[in-house]
Amino acid sequence: MTPDGPIPSFTPIGVVRTPFVERREAPRQPYAAKDAPGTIELLPGRHFDDALRDLHRWTHLWLLYWFHRNEGWRPAVLPPRSPKGRRGVFATRSPHRPNAIGMSVLRIARVEGLRVDVLGVDMLDGTPVLDIKPYVPFADAIADAGGGWIGGDPDEPWTLLRSPLCDAQLAWLDAQGAPLWDAIEATLSLGPHPHAYRRIRREGPHGTLSLKDWRVVFREEGRSLHVERIDTGYRPQQLVTGEAPALHAAFAERFPQMAGARR
Repeated sequence: MTPDGPIPSFTPIGVVRTPFVERREAPRQPYAAKDAPGTIELLPGRHFDDALRDLHRWTHLWLLYWFHRNEGWRPAVLPPRSPKGRRGVFATRSPHRPNAIGMSVLRIARVEGLRVDVLGVDMLDGTPVLDIKPYVPFADAIADAGGGWIGGDPDEPWTLLRSPLCDAQLAWLDAQGAPLWDAIEATLSLGPHPHAYRRIRREGPHGTLSLKDWRVVFREEGRSLHVERIDTGYRPQQLVTGEAPALHAAFAERFPQMAGARR
């Protein structure tokens, strides 16, 4: 069976500018993005400034966009919140879809010219925009909607607690222009168990999360995760010989007892 009539093609109307360059940095959903700022930039010369008229009267919008970094699709996927196995892609928000279309609800901060400043972005920088629609509360919010397989899983976000050492390390990394906490929080709030989207090694109640070249050591206690410290992922010899990046060498000098403690 094939659709009646010609199959339509879509042309992007602009792009979204966001703080997220790599996939691992982007929140999994807009609610997890909190107030992450972004800007929708529409293309000039196509009367889109007229098309944006009256959008400022709404508080939120639906953004439809293209997952332009994806190749191919998967009929069954393993979502971050599904520790019990794969789900059919149509029962998930996975980007690995037959037609790689994404949608997010974003808060409108300002509309000016061909720009729409928004909050709560969860897409990558440069994502092509396909359409913008207002979020209509009485039509789009369904109070008695069910939670599907997510509602059936004990999957409330985990509480994260930080040790004084972790606070000091995070503050030092922030000062060096290498913030790490948002990525730690986004990953560990989903749980301490190994997953395709979470590089976690468990040793009893303790675990180590790998984020690029960093190792985050935590301890599980009930529904809380105590983030004890951050280690560099480079071995001591690499730190001494200059094989490791300067940031990691400086981190090891500032926190010498942690350097290369875990792989």
